[in-house]
Amino acid sequence: MKVVNALGRRKSAVARVYVVPGKGNIVINGRELNEYFKEDTLRYIVNQPFEVTGTTAQFDVKANLDGGGIKGQAEALRLGISRALCEIDKEAYRSALKAAGFLTRDAREVERKKPGQPGARRRFQFSKR
Repeated sequence: MKVVNALGRRKSAVARVYVVPGKGNIVINGRELNEYFKEDTLRYIVNQPFEVTGTTAQFDVKANLDGGGIKGQAEALRLGISRALCEIDKEAYRSALKAAGFLTRDAREVERKKPGQPGARRRFQFSKR
């Protein structure tokens, strides 16, 4: 089987994912998964598509992550892996991934700061007199 690539985005993070059959190695920006994501929760987020589809340790993943914070990057990687698994075998994996909500792109972005106020929605304290 050839290399399957997919794209995952979350907030301002972008994950370019390349999936090939293998032993379950995940390499992110040239570093191992445990080295790149120090927290267990982030590693759990990345491995969720494999657990849902029952394909743990069947595919090797090489990913390029760019932008955003670590949480956004982990969720972008999860979306990219889910899309790649769908491309590999649509009938077997798509229904499980869709039911878990891993194929939906979370489109929420940070709202821009407006002029004349300290944040996007926050206003300066009102003084009547």
